[in-house]
Amino acid sequence: MILGVSFDTPAENKAFAEKFHFNFPLICDTDRAIGTAYGANADPAKGAQRVGVVIDKDGKIKAWHARVDARAWPSEVLKTL
Repeated sequence: MILGVSFDTPAENKAFAEKFHFNFPLICDTDRAIGTAYGANADPAKGAQRVGVVIDKDGKIKAWHARVDARAWPSEVLKTL
């Protein structure tokens, strides 16, 4: 399953997903706990970094990418899976 995590509110994520026709869910991480845990909030002054994380069915991280293009990442990761 592919999903996105965003620091934005549910309303902002809904509008963003509709605008760009996302076919995967966006999780709202307004307290930045998930993003911080996965390295997407390393420097809060700069805002969120777009990282890519592949997690297996047992919850183990299989791959971590420091920078991803949000538009290309879903199809790129599907090729690897």
